[in-house]
Parts: sequence; C-alpha cells; structure tokens
Amino acid sequence: MPKLWTETIEEHRRTVHDAILDTTAELAAEHGLLGVKMSQIAEKVGIGRATLYKYFPDVEAILIAWHHRQIAAHLERLARIRDQTVDPGRRLQVVLEAYAFINQHWVQRHQSDGHSIEFVAFLHQDQHLEAPRRQLHDMIKDLLVEAADAGRVRDDVSADELADYCLHALQAASTLSSKAAIHRLITVTLDGLRPAR
Repeated sequence: MPKLWTETIEEHRRTVHDAILDTTAELAAEHGLLGVKMSQIAEKVGIGRATLYKYFPDVEAILIAWHHRQIAAHLERLARIRDQTVDPGRRLQVVLEAYAFINQHWVQRHQSDGHSIEFVAFLHQDQHLEAPRRQLHDMIKDLLVEAADAGRVRDDVSADELADYCLHALQAASTLSSKAAIHRLITVTLDGLRPAR
C-alpha cells in the first residue's frame, strides 16, 4: 500500500477515534454515565454501530480512553514545564504549582461541563491509571532528588515518601475555588519540603 494512502487511513482513524472520545464525554455530561448508548455515540459521530464496535467494545472503554488521553496531555504539559527551568528548586516548584492548578481546573471544568461526581469517581476507579500515576510519582521523585542534591529539599526523608506527600497534599487543590487558596496550599506543601535546620 502506498505510504500516502497508509498515512491518510491512519489520520482518518485518529480523527474518528478522537471524535468518538469527545462525543462520548459530551453525552455523558448530558445524560449521565448510564444514559449513554453505543447507538447514540455512533449516530452523533456519523459512523455505523459496527464501525464503532471496531474501535471500542462499550461506553466504559471509551470513557477510560478519553480519560487516558486527558492524563497523557497533563503529563506532557508537566514535562514541558519541568524542562523549561534549570534550577532544581525552581523546577520542583513550577511542576508542583502546575500540578495543583491542573487538579483544580480539571475538577471545576468537569463540574461546569455537567459531569457528575459519579462520572469523576468512575474515571478515578480505573485500574489502568496505575501506569500514569507511577509516571507522575517518578517525575516528582526525580525532581525531589535533584533538589535535595542541590540542598534545596530535605534529605532526611526518602524522595519516594516526599513525592507521596506532595501528590496527596496537592490533591486538595481540586476542592479550592480561588488562586490565592491554591497558592497558600502550594506554599505550605513546599514549606514541608525545606531542609531541616
């Protein structure tokens, strides 16, 4: 098969795949998790049900794939932010700040989009999240090791434990409604990382 033809087919598949993900998330916001049917998705995307089933076996699989796409974009954004800064202490700070604001924005966006608490809870029960969680944890851990080596972060607690501390502490950003409150949370979190005197 000619390369151009192969690339065109792949591009078409990606376009259909993305349309399925976006449409399903929209329908879940409108009708709730249990109110979305494969036939609705196919109709709204403009494909046949048989074609839809070639991509995904059910609505849950589509929503999990949609969530994974969201998480991958967040991880890429954090990596870009990390790579824009050289100073180890500052690198850690900007990544933790970005993570806190991503948490807050994600929850508020999905509430304003009409996604229910049930929808958010469903996505976070996904057992397939272990790999991205580990990737995020390792990114934070590596930044903590760099910052500790530079004397900017305490070294009397393992970087693994400190990464857990940061991620759990900054999860609270999802419940905060103001930037000032998030900045206070980040400050308190960073204060807990300072080297012991």
